Amino acid sequence: MNKKILATAALLGAVGIILGAFAAHGLKSKVTEESLRVFETGVRYQMYHALFLLFIGTTTAIGLKTKKALFYLVVLGVVLFSGSIYGLATNSMSVFDFKVIGFVTPIGGLMLVLSWVLLLIKFLKNKADISKN
Repeated sequence: MNKKILATAALLGAVGIILGAFAAHGLKSKVTEESLRVFETGVRYQMYHALFLLFIGTTTAIGLKTKKALFYLVVLGVVLFSGSIYGLATNSMSVFDFKVIGFVTPIGGLMLVLSWVLLLIKFLKNKADISKN
């Protein structure tokens, strides 16, 4: 599972860098300044959660069951949150109206928040003092 988490983290990070460069160079003249900021928000949260997955994949402080739950919460959260933001920010360039699926943005955001809350709960319940290792 750790290998899958780490590979996904690397993929999300690489795609985040590509999308950030695309926003800075390819979208700048095609969308409004506000849409560009919205797009960059999606990239930023994707990158935060790529780093989050890197941590999850390398830590021994939580068990496999929790890692799996975190992995699925983060991946689905990034797809729904950042993915819908990318669509909404570039809506003017598409034949599909991404506003129709805009309701998934807060659902994805909630999944990302829940991943952090789950991690917090697991840390608080952890009986071992990790700092002593």
